[in-house]
Amino acid sequence: MGKIANKAKKLRLSAAKFLKIVPERQKKIENAGAGDVKPLRDYKPNALAAELHPQVQYVKITDVRQLAPDVKLIRLSPDKDKNCFRLAPFAPGQCVSVEVVIEGVSHERPYSVSSSPLEGYYEIIVKREPEGLVSGFIHDNWSVGTEARVSGPFGEFSYNPLRDARHVIGVAGGIGITPMRSMIKAIRDGFSDHTLTLLYGVRTEEDIVLRDELDEAAGTPGISVVYVLSGDRSRNDLPDTAESPDRKDGFEHGFIDAELIRKYAPENEPYSVFAAGPDAMYRFLDGELPKLSLRKKFIRFDFRGEPADPEKYSEYQAAREEQGCAQNPGIFRITVRQGGNIFAAECPHNVTIMKALEYAGMIIPSRCRSGECGYCHTRVISGKYFTAPDRDGRRKADTIYNYVHPCVTFPLSDMEIELGGGTRGSGK
Repeated sequence: MGKIANKAKKLRLSAAKFLKIVPERQKKIENAGAGDVKPLRDYKPNALAAELHPQVQYVKITDVRQLAPDVKLIRLSPDKDKNCFRLAPFAPGQCVSVEVVIEGVSHERPYSVSSSPLEGYYEIIVKREPEGLVSGFIHDNWSVGTEARVSGPFGEFSYNPLRDARHVIGVAGGIGITPMRSMIKAIRDGFSDHTLTLLYGVRTEEDIVLRDELDEAAGTPGISVVYVLSGDRSRNDLPDTAESPDRKDGFEHGFIDAELIRKYAPENEPYSVFAAGPDAMYRFLDGELPKLSLRKKFIRFDFRGEPADPEKYSEYQAAREEQGCAQNPGIFRITVRQGGNIFAAECPHNVTIMKALEYAGMIIPSRCRSGECGYCHTRVISGKYFTAPDRDGRRKADTIYNYVHPCVTFPLSDMEIELGGGTRGSGK
């Protein structure tokens, strides 16, 4: 101990000695030639960071599979013609933001990666939404050979042994099977070392996506798959008779609720619940999961997506009444300041600020479009607004200093906002 203490004393640096170092370093900097400094990108830590967390990746479509009339599986491979030789690594359950250009305007949407981290490509599953601008464009225009740009992987919907229980109950609804497929493949390939019980909820047996794959995976140690058919009624409304036409052998029936999760959860040991699916499923689980008395860290939701209708929030109606605009839906003017330029757009009361600006031809930084990632972090100069409470991922400091996430925020009056320097606008 004595030798260690003496060595520590020698390593201590007094304030006086430290102050002498500063001018010495300044002289070295002044005397250094321009050729002595490498570009920042050439330093190994920066090169590694760029490889692991790229802002943009160039990909080419190498496979397209029609899984259902309105669902396609699309494989994105590195576009070597554009010097993209390897895609950034990802954790099962993470997303990439896909960019498409429609009539000269760039749009980005997040899609979960459904492939294994060991396969060397990204696969995404795209469902054509009735009013989905980007999903419709992808369905109509993407084919083998199409070139595209995607972001680096992002998102916290992935297994972490330091945070999550070793046994995971996966709750998937409809197209929410996408990130679960990646988790299943990762366990199958030995990339992930945890067990997964998947409760996959669909309306009818015919709506099960990737049925053959899932049935095969169910034979892998550590993976169980349970199909849950909801039909048109909840479990409590279904008769407990085998003769019921709504019931089929080999399936669970109704909605995936606390009772069903508890049925398949391990006994006398902790477990995590990972949920991915439509907004209606998330809202149902908001009321069911508290019944399980799980620690908060053991509950993970995938990105919820943009709020489609603010009218469903009682807080929204109260906020509109407070602003005196409850009886007048109205269209509000959004003035945008960015990099010394000023743009303007009209925003209906029931449309998010982000969508309104995109419709006006402006390009807004976006990733999750769910109020979580903070990529669209924007300062409000003036005006009143409403943020969807179940998607409000702002920090406390953001609420104090009047920052919002436009992807989940609706105007309650005319507004003036300031976007970051990286955002471009057409001025339309």
